[in-house]
Amino acid sequence: MHRFRHAMFTLLTAALLSGAAQARNITTVEITAQTTAAALACSRWQPVGVCFWLRCSLFGCSVNTSLKVGHYNPDLVVSAYHKVVGNPWVEMRATLGTAAKAGGQAIVSGLLGVDIGEGDRTEGTTAKDHKNLRFKEADAIGYPVSSLASIASFGGLLCPSETTSLVPYFQSTLDLLAWRTEIPESLFPAAFIPGLREIGTFPFNTWGGVYPRSGYVTQAEDPKAGAVTAQRTGNIVTRTGQPHVYLPASSTRSGGGLRVWWPPPLVENDRRTGWWQMHAPVPSASCEAFGRNDTVSLLSWADGKGDPQGDYAWTLWRPYQCCQRRGQWFLGNIDFAPFP
Repeated sequence: MHRFRHAMFTLLTAALLSGAAQARNITTVEITAQTTAAALACSRWQPVGVCFWLRCSLFGCSVNTSLKVGHYNPDLVVSAYHKVVGNPWVEMRATLGTAAKAGGQAIVSGLLGVDIGEGDRTEGTTAKDHKNLRFKEADAIGYPVSSLASIASFGGLLCPSETTSLVPYFQSTLDLLAWRTEIPESLFPAAFIPGLREIGTFPFNTWGGVYPRSGYVTQAEDPKAGAVTAQRTGNIVTRTGQPHVYLPASSTRSGGGLRVWWPPPLVENDRRTGWWQMHAPVPSASCEAFGRNDTVSLLSWADGKGDPQGDYAWTLWRPYQCCQRRGQWFLGNIDFAPFP
């Protein structure tokens, strides 16, 4: 009887998990609504310290203060998907996706005289084969309303974002040579030395390597392959001078009337540099850093998150600190709370 109950529980759990995530699209309205619902959990807004400013006029100089705050901003919507025009973000698929495929096809046809091809490649030819090598396309688009934070600072209580709304910072179909050939990515030491730049804890729990930053991921669980692809994409766009066709997120910096401490480049396993909120296929009301150790758990992190089409979308939240300008010269600041 005990074995029967255990077997029934296992079957029921598997059935629930298999139906938890269905192939679905995500719209701009849904993305905005979901990030708004997760604002308290993901933004982690808090007072951090005090800034000191020197203000001078014809009548003398004075030292003014302003509150220094810290919080995460939703900067980028990063999608990982299996077809060239398959971004689950509906509006981006209908506009940027089609244009990117045309541009990528023109480049490939001109250079190689072949078709751009499609993603979702796996190794093996039969049902018994292990299909661990996967290929995914990726996009990183400015969060739909990130520009509002640059306009409405609410007296220095909100920091501006590095990104501009709906700007395409990365599209793998335009970066097709590096994304598909792994050149020069395969030359980085972390690309061929096991244990370097792993998402997770090597060797007992690894979702995959950050390098080479291409569309190929060796991972048995497709949601984790999507997460690795998203992490690689975020790693590229939050840095300058990378060997890819992209627009660095820092290219649109503007502090306006604020002194801003901009976020550092994204680093795997470190939520202090940024963390992720899933939108598709399963919306989440919280954020996390990829790489959770599930080796001794009854359920994998990927359970219930699988998409039949292999399409995923996350918002990348990144940490900012800022204070309002209260003079011509910034004298310094004193922090009374650590952030992030």
